[in-house]
Parts: sequence; structure tokens; C-alpha cells
Amino acid sequence: MTSRETTRFNGLGGVLVADVCGPPGAPTVLLLRGGGQTRHAWGTTAESLALEGWRAIALDLPGHGDSDWLANGNYSIEALAELMCRIWREVGSPLAVVGASLGGLISMAAVGRADAPPIAALVLVDIAPRIELSGVDHIQAFMRLKPEGFASLEEVAQAIGTYQPHRRRPPKLDGLGKNVRLGADGRYHWHWDPRYRAAPFNLEQRARRLEACSVNLRLPTLLVRGGLSDVLSEAGAQEFLALCPTAEYVNVTLMKTDKRYLRDVY
Repeated sequence: MTSRETTRFNGLGGVLVADVCGPPGAPTVLLLRGGGQTRHAWGTTAESLALEGWRAIALDLPGHGDSDWLANGNYSIEALAELMCRIWREVGSPLAVVGASLGGLISMAAVGRADAPPIAALVLVDIAPRIELSGVDHIQAFMRLKPEGFASLEEVAQAIGTYQPHRRRPPKLDGLGKNVRLGADGRYHWHWDPRYRAAPFNLEQRARRLEACSVNLRLPTLLVRGGLSDVLSEAGAQEFLALCPTAEYVNVTLMKTDKRYLRDVY
């Protein structure tokens, strides 16, 4: 296991918390997770990158995990993209960015800004300009679960199991404590600002904006799609590749065959 330290960045009227693995001065990878998730989801990935000689930074987005909630509640993609450009400047180069779901949306929007600092590479995980409304609805329904909180970590595990029945239940539930916070009411609540659900969201308008960003991508780009994804379809992935023909594409299909992962590379 590699050493890990916690660091902080100045955000939009608050502090952003990140875990850092790997040697100082090494090429850096910034890891951005999806909405409703925390930096801890990248724990194993960050350690693996550090062992390969990279400096990996797993960041809690504003309103998520241990990062501060925004006083004005403005979690729009545009506001977060502006913030991300600030973070990129502070981290410095060479910098590669890996964005999953919400993290990928923010990264695409940030790259498309006129004031965006240059980054060395971009990896998009299960996200592209065109995504499936049914998958978005599925995520939002999960995020609306139990606004009153959960009585125990067992209830949290049951909710996650219903949302992602293909995932193996962890033998110990202690790790789930990183994804929830214990409120003053004695109940467990998701570790993100509930106002995030109210962020402005127009699927078609957002797609058009991100398509314009994709056309202008001039950096090495990799799109990764999980074979079970209900957010990014194969058609949506191919539309992105048509917009950005220099991008590489990996479609990952997880199958329990001899405990190996089967991967199709296009």
C-alpha cells in the first residue's frame, strides 16, 4: 500500500478536500467522481497509479464528501467548470484528468472554456455529450431515496444493493461510512448537499454545449464505457467518436468467467 495524505484546495467560497498518493513532482492524474459519490471511490485506483509512478489526486467535488457545501447552492455544470479550471492551474502541469459521470461533464465543459489551462490528457468514464434519460432518471431516483436518512449502515447497504444489484455486497459495512454522514438526528444521510438535486438540468441543451466542446478537443482523449451502463449507450459513445475522431474508445464488459474481465477495445 502506498502512502496517502489529505490536502485542501480553495473552492468557490469554501474548501475542497482531496487525497493524494504518489511521489511529489511526478506527472499528476486528477480523479473526479460522479454526483453523489466521494473521493474514496477512487482509493484503489489512486494507489495503483501511485505504484506506477504517478501522483494521483482524488478530489471531493463541491458539496460532496468532506468538501464544503456552496453557500449559494449553485452546482451548475458551468459554475463547477469554472472552479475546475482554477484547480487545474493550482495543480500545474503535466496533468491528466479522469472524469466519471458528473466529473466527466465538468471536465468536458472546463476544456471547452476559452480560459481553460492546458491539460495533457482527458479520460471520460461512462459519460459523453449524449446520455440516456432513463439512466439519468435512475440515478436521480436513487439520490432521492430516504431524504429522512437511514437508521443503520445495513439500510444503506440495502439501498445500494437495490440500485446496483450486480455489485457484490461488502463483507464488512464499515467502508460505507465514508459515503454517508451521521446527522444530529442520529441517522445516516448521503454525504452530499441535498441542494445538488436542484441544480439546473436540461439534457438537450447540455448535450449541444458539450458537443461543441467535443468538436474542439485537441488533446489525447479516451472514452471508457462500462458494458452495463444505462447512462451512456453504445450509440452515444459512437456519436462522441464521430465528433472527436482522434479519441480512443474502450468498452469494458464485466463477466464472471474465470474471475477475469473481458475487454473490447475499439
